[in-house]
Amino acid sequence: MFLSRSSRCCVCALLCAPERKVIQKVVTEHSPGPRTVVFMEHGELGESSAEEASAQVSFTGEEWEDKESRTDHFNSEFNKVQPYCEHCNAESKHHEQVTPRLLSRGQFLLKVDTEGIYQCTETGLIFEVNRKVDIKYCVLSWSKYADLVVKPWAVSGPLFDVKCDPACLTSIQFPHSLCLGHHDANMTFKVLHVKSSGALLESTVDHSATHVKWHVSSLSPVGPVMQSEETVYHHGAVILYKAIDHNPSLSFRVYIATNNESFIKDISKSIKHSSKKFMKIDKPPVCQKLLQNGKKYRLISEPEAEITPEEIEFVDGSLLKLKSYIEVYLEQPVEFKLLLVEMDSEEIVWKAKLRECDWIQHDQNRNISKSSMSGNRRRKLSSSLPDEEAYDKRMKQVDTSDGVKARSLLTDAQLITLAGKLGKEWTEVAMASLALDTRDIDDIQEKKDVTIYNFKVLKKWQEKEQGNATAQNLYNCLKNVPVEVQDMLKGFLRGT
Repeated sequence: MFLSRSSRCCVCALLCAPERKVIQKVVTEHSPGPRTVVFMEHGELGESSAEEASAQVSFTGEEWEDKESRTDHFNSEFNKVQPYCEHCNAESKHHEQVTPRLLSRGQFLLKVDTEGIYQCTETGLIFEVNRKVDIKYCVLSWSKYADLVVKPWAVSGPLFDVKCDPACLTSIQFPHSLCLGHHDANMTFKVLHVKSSGALLESTVDHSATHVKWHVSSLSPVGPVMQSEETVYHHGAVILYKAIDHNPSLSFRVYIATNNESFIKDISKSIKHSSKKFMKIDKPPVCQKLLQNGKKYRLISEPEAEITPEEIEFVDGSLLKLKSYIEVYLEQPVEFKLLLVEMDSEEIVWKAKLRECDWIQHDQNRNISKSSMSGNRRRKLSSSLPDEEAYDKRMKQVDTSDGVKARSLLTDAQLITLAGKLGKEWTEVAMASLALDTRDIDDIQEKKDVTIYNFKVLKKWQEKEQGNATAQNLYNCLKNVPVEVQDMLKGFLRGT
């Protein structure tokens, strides 16, 4: 049994009353005496007499609060659209808002430390947990399960895959994209639960202006569906993408979608797999008027642009693998307005003004990114050169004008090791390569050992160079020395 619109409004009004612990509504229609609608222990609706009402299990307002979530945290395809609807906003309530971690492949991880009711800021999901738990979940595409949604049932919200210990979850509330302000009791919600053995339509506990509540039985892909004898009204969103190319002209894709995460994710996925490159244009997506199945809408541009098709008949395309869009083309890059108009009433459903700054910054960032990638490619190319060329390039790029870190300077241990490789022509090395003078040579000749000679030569050079006495600088000096000396210097370079 579901409450009528008037009953729901009365219940919501009572829920907001200060310190209200039990929700009751006296029903005088179709009954000989006063009856009371009571929420039972598991959220079911039942009837009892006024005298019996006090004996029924009641619930607190906190247990059933709902709130449409905001999603400005992640820069990804999860851009949940907050509906502009007086009816739904009036009925939305507050739960503790929690922001999950974004994992790979669009998965979220939510960690809660204690029992309570928590609303995910990124998806709008509301979890009622009875203990500490880690919940992993992601948005799925309805199109993969299109064959399982059979008329008269229709999609009413996103499809989710939730993973955790089912015993830790009491209930999940799924966001839906419908406006219930135009409906009476002729709408029924269920949850499509996709299991390995097949799909089941499971009963819901209750629904609100923004969510459908379901008691957790087991966990696998699950999402809300509905059937209605009346016209269905959707909260809508207009999603814009601009083609990125080298042409001065402007080309856009305009998607008209329900406020459904699965639908919006499908759009993002189709853009990513397109043969063209696109960027998302950040404009307020919320439709100011509800979208209605079967209604015709026209997209208008000011100044005039090529629009294909000029008009569309709206359908909820959640189950469709290929999402419909409108193409807008302008030969010259000028500022312009886009308006979505309902053809029957000529009322504006959505509008936006597009300026060059909406996409020019992206192009600039793209160029910077290209330059950065080009630099990375050059660095990778350098690292793939033969050793000799790589070291030569590395040494030419060294800037020692502003001092060198202590770890870059050659140590005495390195100098004595290198001295053992230089050989007997130490005087030539000293004077021709290291620019030592005859006085330096005379000082060194007091020693008899060749290695010591070479060490003294290198030590003299080190004293003169001071802060520039690096392996790189020495490599530049010692061009006409044995290969093993150069190899040793390369080894020093690898360690600096």
